[in-house]
Amino acid sequence: MSERELEPLLNRIADALERLAPKPVPEYSLDGADAFVWHTEPEHLEPVHEVNRIPLELLRGIDRQIDILLDNTRRFAAGYPANNALLWGARGTGKSSLVKAAHATINEEAGRPLALVEIHREDIPTLPRLLNVLGGFERRCILFCDDLSFESEDATFKSLKAVLEGGIEGRPQNIIFYATSNRRHLMPRSMIENERSDAINPAESVEEKVSLSDRFGLWLGFHPVNQDTYFAIIEGYCENFGLEMDPDDLRAEALEWSMTRGSRSGRVAWQFIQDLAGRLGKTL
Repeated sequence: MSERELEPLLNRIADALERLAPKPVPEYSLDGADAFVWHTEPEHLEPVHEVNRIPLELLRGIDRQIDILLDNTRRFAAGYPANNALLWGARGTGKSSLVKAAHATINEEAGRPLALVEIHREDIPTLPRLLNVLGGFERRCILFCDDLSFESEDATFKSLKAVLEGGIEGRPQNIIFYATSNRRHLMPRSMIENERSDAINPAESVEEKVSLSDRFGLWLGFHPVNQDTYFAIIEGYCENFGLEMDPDDLRAEALEWSMTRGSRSGRVAWQFIQDLAGRLGKTL
C-alpha cells in the first residue's frame, strides 16, 4: 500500500482513538467572579459577573429570616460551623432574593470570602462531582439550588440525602448548601400519602421521604405578606429608584395590581414597579 493510500486509513484510526480516549479533565477556577453557575454538558463553572439581585434593605416583612440567614452565613464565612438552610414557603416572598442578598452583604463586610455557586434542579445527580470540584478550593462556597422539589418516581432525593450529611466523606468544610422550595418537606403531599397507602410499613416509607428536609439545620418559613407590608415594599422600591407618584394614587394602583394577580408578594410588587417605571419613562 502506497503512502498516499495509507494516509486516510491512519487518519481514521487516529480519529477513532481520539473518540475512545477519556475526556481531558477541565480546569476549574473560582477567581475572577463572586458567583458561578454549574453546567454539566460539558462540565464547567460559568462565572456570573452581574448577579440578578435585590439590595438587602429592600426586602421587607422578613426581618427575622434575614437576621438568621445573615448570622449563619457570617459564621460560615469566618470559618466557624454553620448549617445548611432550607428557605421554604409561599411563592414570590423573597426566598431566592434573600440568599443572593445575604451573599452580597457578607462579601461586602468581609472582603469577598464567599463564592455563590448555583446548581440547577435537573443537575442534582452531578452534585457529588461538583462537591469534589469545590472541595479542592480554599475559598468557601455557598452552593445554591433554587426551587428544589421532587415528584413521584423521582429517586434523586436519595443521592442528595447522602451528599448533604449521610455519605462516608461528608460535606466538605468549605461548602454550605442553601435551597429554596415552595414545600417544607420538598415532596408533594400526594407522594407522601401514596407511600402511606402502598408501603408494607407506611411509617418507614414516609420517614425516608421527609428525612431529606432534616438534612437542613435551618428551616426558614416565608408566608404571604399582608397589605401594609406589600405597600411598604412598593414604597421602598419607589424611593430607591426615584419613582415619584402621589402616595394615595400609588397605593390605589398597587392594590388594583395585586387584585388582578390574586396575591400580594414581593414578586408581585416588583412586577408592579416595572410597569410603573415604564409608564413614567424611568429606568431601573
